Amino acid sequence: MSRRPIAPPLPVDEALPELQRALAEAGSAVLVAPPGAGKTTRVPLALLDAGWLDGRRIVMLEPRRMAARAAAAQMARLLGERVGDTVGYRVRLDTRVGPRTRIEVVTEGVLTRMLQSDPGLEGVGAVVLDEFHERSLTADLGLALTQHARRLLRPDLRVLVMSATLDPVPVQRLLGGAPAVRSEGRVFPIETRYHAPPGRRESTPWAIAAQVTEAVRSAVRDESGDLLVFLPGAGEIRRVAESLGAVDLGSGVDVVPLHGRLGRDLQDRALAPSPMGRRKVVLATSIAETSLTIEGVRVVIDSGWMRVPRFDPGSGLTRLDTVRVSRDAADQRRGRAGRTAPGACVRLWSEDEHRGLVEARLPEVRDADLAPLLLDLGVFGASVDELEWLDAPPKTALVQAAELLRSLDLVDARGGVTDDGRAAARLGVHPRIGHMLVRARGVGRGGVACDLAALLGERDLLRADGRAPAVDARLRLEALRRASGPGLRGHRVDRGSRARVLREAEHLRRRLGVEGDDGLPIEEAVAAVAPLLAWAYPDRVGLRRDGARGRFLLRNGRGVRMFDDDPLAEAEAIVVADLDDGGREARIHLAAPLDREALERQFADRIEQAESVAFDPSSGRVRTVRIRRLGALELEASSIHRPDPHAVAEALCDGVRSAGLPSLPWTRETRQFVDRVRFLHALEPEPWPAMDDASLLDALEEWLAPFLTGMRSLDDLRRVDLAAALSTRVGWERGRRLDDEAPTHFEVPSGSRIALDYSDPRAPVLAVRLQEVFGLLETPRIGGGRVPLTVHLLSPASRPVQVTTDLASFWRTTYFEVRKDLRGRYPKHAWPEDPLTATALRGVPRRGQR
Repeated sequence: MSRRPIAPPLPVDEALPELQRALAEAGSAVLVAPPGAGKTTRVPLALLDAGWLDGRRIVMLEPRRMAARAAAAQMARLLGERVGDTVGYRVRLDTRVGPRTRIEVVTEGVLTRMLQSDPGLEGVGAVVLDEFHERSLTADLGLALTQHARRLLRPDLRVLVMSATLDPVPVQRLLGGAPAVRSEGRVFPIETRYHAPPGRRESTPWAIAAQVTEAVRSAVRDESGDLLVFLPGAGEIRRVAESLGAVDLGSGVDVVPLHGRLGRDLQDRALAPSPMGRRKVVLATSIAETSLTIEGVRVVIDSGWMRVPRFDPGSGLTRLDTVRVSRDAADQRRGRAGRTAPGACVRLWSEDEHRGLVEARLPEVRDADLAPLLLDLGVFGASVDELEWLDAPPKTALVQAAELLRSLDLVDARGGVTDDGRAAARLGVHPRIGHMLVRARGVGRGGVACDLAALLGERDLLRADGRAPAVDARLRLEALRRASGPGLRGHRVDRGSRARVLREAEHLRRRLGVEGDDGLPIEEAVAAVAPLLAWAYPDRVGLRRDGARGRFLLRNGRGVRMFDDDPLAEAEAIVVADLDDGGREARIHLAAPLDREALERQFADRIEQAESVAFDPSSGRVRTVRIRRLGALELEASSIHRPDPHAVAEALCDGVRSAGLPSLPWTRETRQFVDRVRFLHALEPEPWPAMDDASLLDALEEWLAPFLTGMRSLDDLRRVDLAAALSTRVGWERGRRLDDEAPTHFEVPSGSRIALDYSDPRAPVLAVRLQEVFGLLETPRIGGGRVPLTVHLLSPASRPVQVTTDLASFWRTTYFEVRKDLRGRYPKHAWPEDPLTATALRGVPRRGQR
């Protein structure tokens, strides 16, 4: 049976013979075709009659639900059939396939689940991965698993990777040298214009909305045909729609949104041709970059921004960042303008900025939450290392993902998937939500859990005039169950969001195998919210910080906050379901109050009890407490009456490290002792111990701790026998050598015992009045005779008059100059002509001694 499309020719048609040969001969291929070439709809139909397919199915992976449905619908139209006959699709919440279906367009992990249940993909002859340049995590995993199946089970399985902007070489290499087939050319020319707004480009929703609104007004006035406007997200779409509603666009112009959370009817309205005599302005997210053909579009206006998920393994949070569009994404967007007629693309940035854009968007695997991937691989029965990847998943993110799965009891300590893990994986939701659903079903709360899961996956259905709605998740459940009521505290309910949540909740109930609302009164359902959320987010249960409204510490150690006038700001314990990761403390968007007793009951097997003996810098004391702890949360603390004395001493050593060595009771003698040892250590690093500050602090437990018995505070340190403690660093044997080689004093000819100064270990000092060393012929030496003392010769008033390490030379040469000066300044003192034979004196000589 011939499958010739009933449509005008498209550029990709010329590449089809080469593509068919490549798949027949090599078993795999990479097709690079520009936007508008027709690859999404023409290629699968062209492959249906291939001999190697032998009547089997083609599975085509699309990165977005809307694109999957649209592609299936277009192929069915080309065949003159209904969707679900030869061509069907499988997406979340919607499946249209039948017994005659040969082409299945799938998305959102459907291919992964097919491979998990049937690793050999029996009955499938080809897997096509469309728009692969987006490098979604689903596509990367699908390619890796498909290659695994080809290598081990199905060498006859064909694989085709299709893209508009992808560099084919890495994919060719992964597919074992697959040929690349190119489809050149675009049907209609596109004029590109750059219009950079004045001043600095900003990514705030308000700045983007203002720039785009003005560009749309100009394009509606100056151009013909429909407009497609690319914006980062649904929030910017709403703002631009509101702004355009306040200006005059002329008669017959409709403004329609297009994003993934819209209902199917609204999505179809955006994709359909405008009625005769009317024009439309489609405000779209990046969902419209690929695969979709929006009839009648002649002008593309690109804001230049895109929203991408970024996962932080450190915090375990995924946030949506607004970033500059990449060059390949900009090219994709531009191509939307030339699909059906000549068009124009208006870029709201400069040509210089365009040259500075990154070449391509990062693969999602590099900064995604990898917990779903790791669970999927566990169910499939392969490890990350067993698969071939275009970009290997980062090790740090894998470690974090494994820890999360273990904390949810979805994998065991060895990494094997548990029964709960397999049940959660079958639900097609994030492992957190899967764990909540599976556990809730076991206690008769499956219906409430499905409602919560649907609420978490949809845009907030509550509205509050002038500010963000209260964070209480219980309000959302009440709004979902009865749409109004006194408990909503003045919030309005978005009817569209509520309808979507109800549809999703019903879908989850079918997958989970539960019916209705568990037969619970609304009050009991509301009371179940926090315990259920704690099953999904066990790491995000938290306690309020002492004396701080709206500020909490989570079990994972993260600080979080809400507005201090939020009704939950005074809650003792909470579980947080949604938060951003900006700033020092993450902002809470959705949470529920958790009864303290319920928290301890639910996590009883995870609560640890330990004794803590630690120095408290604020009080300067050692704090000895017995603590019950859940992660970073201190649930209860009680004093330990008889703590381990060794632990107390070690904690007090930590206090000394914190306060520094000056916190010890130093004397002139103890400081000199340390300096003497430092002097000998400088001469002989062995056997003399290092006595610098860093070394002393490092070894406090060795030399100080044994002398801290009965002490608990820095004030108590005044009682430490520091001299005895320091002497243990040297020991008795070395202590004898210390006294011999680094004496504390030196006796000079006058009979005085002068303390030596070792503060500079390279040059110990003897500071002595000149008259007291008359008769001392040579410079005294220490260190076993290796080091001469640096002699500071002083005047009678103890002021330095000469510094020398060669006393003999001083007597021979410099003494006579010094004598002349000192005789004039100190006439009552004796200044003999021959100091080597003169009697050494301590003070002013008596009559007859001069």
